[in-house]
Amino acid sequence: MAIALKTNEQIERMRSAGRLVRQVLNRLGEMIAPGVTTEELDVEAEQMCRAGGGEPLFKGVPGCGKAGPFPGSICCSLNGEVVHGIPSPKRSISEGDIVSVDFGVLLDGWCGDAAETFICGDVPDDVRRLVNVTRQSLAIAVEMTRPKMTWSTVAAAMQSYIEAEGFSVVREFVGHGIGCEMWEEPKIPNYVSPELRSRDIVLAEGMVLAIEPMVNLGGHEVTIARDGWTVLTQDGLPSAHFEHMLAVTPSGADVLTT
Repeated sequence: MAIALKTNEQIERMRSAGRLVRQVLNRLGEMIAPGVTTEELDVEAEQMCRAGGGEPLFKGVPGCGKAGPFPGSICCSLNGEVVHGIPSPKRSISEGDIVSVDFGVLLDGWCGDAAETFICGDVPDDVRRLVNVTRQSLAIAVEMTRPKMTWSTVAAAMQSYIEAEGFSVVREFVGHGIGCEMWEEPKIPNYVSPELRSRDIVLAEGMVLAIEPMVNLGGHEVTIARDGWTVLTQDGLPSAHFEHMLAVTPSGADVLTT
């Protein structure tokens, strides 16, 4: 498994991409309200991205099987949708929804990628706690990231915290390395598997990783919708998703998407 290490100059270029991603996510968070369509969020994201000199990273990504290329600039997933929700003029946000937005850009040849789950209005206490726990699990990973740390140790801390709170970690979709390409080695799970134990990842200075816990209110099982893209919780219960892109430095994690 060849993991490309980035120079300080390359990391700064990725920080510029990450800053544009954060500006877009902040703006979409301001827009989220009852009656707003997921297409409206998508249009705003693409306009901001291009105005900032970037290109939407997700738009046109080839699908698997019969699924066509991804049609949106953002992935917008509501409630029981985990990730890869397709923006649509027919899909309006309602009071009480949670809205997960994943967004990426390509800026001057380098990628930026981040995600956040937003709460629209009043939601049940367990759903609000789900969002908070998912956010905190990402914070745990950021806090623990440093050179020579094994990823299984970080993933175990994330998983233990999430499961102690009564939630479950999605297994089928994980984080990843990132650089000039959106998906680079290594794959970064948010849970500990026998495969990770046998082929652990030792963090090193210069790695840039997209860490993205996806946490379900119910069971961890997921399924794919008929559109070939949208990932759904199998039990229909809500899911939350947070993601940061970070560089491993001698002093710890340098978050590039703030």
